[in-house]
Amino acid sequence: MKTLQSDMARGSTQRAGAVLHGFALSIWCVISFELITHVLAHIYSISRDDDLLGGMWAVVATIFVYRYSRAQSLSAALSRTSATLLSFVLCLGYLLILPFHLLGMAGLIGIGAVVMTLIGRPDDIITTGITTAVVMVVAGISPHHAWLQPILRLVDTAVGIAVGVVASWVSLKVASNFHANTDLIAG
Repeated sequence: MKTLQSDMARGSTQRAGAVLHGFALSIWCVISFELITHVLAHIYSISRDDDLLGGMWAVVATIFVYRYSRAQSLSAALSRTSATLLSFVLCLGYLLILPFHLLGMAGLIGIGAVVMTLIGRPDDIITTGITTAVVMVVAGISPHHAWLQPILRLVDTAVGIAVGVVASWVSLKVASNFHANTDLIAG
């Protein structure tokens, strides 16, 4: 009977933790989006559409980095940062010289895969490829200042990563304090 009560209490705690984690993630995504679409958009804005794209990009980075432990969050931040930096270098170099082209995008994705493998980060090939594809396609949609897209997406991603890391740390601290207080009440 004691084991059943213990299992039920543990399940209830896990459900509450999952709900809190999801709720917190939602709030942090709003913060990330607002930072890009309202705060940074006042500093530099190409268009409302580009501001919204930047907000989405920051939200994606926040989701990518927001994890259940500091170690997981920092590892995800490093992964996202390395993938974004490589994609930034590749896309900016290309778009300073040439306009968007499907074969150019495919070539950059292939180069990114080779570089990530050679530097010992093969798990980041997917994120590098996705980042490169999105930056290049957006540059194709908005060809007037296509070379700005890698720079803007780098800023958006950096904001999202920072928000995700802070969010993870704050949420872990709150959860730790919550568990400490419930242990005091239960004990």
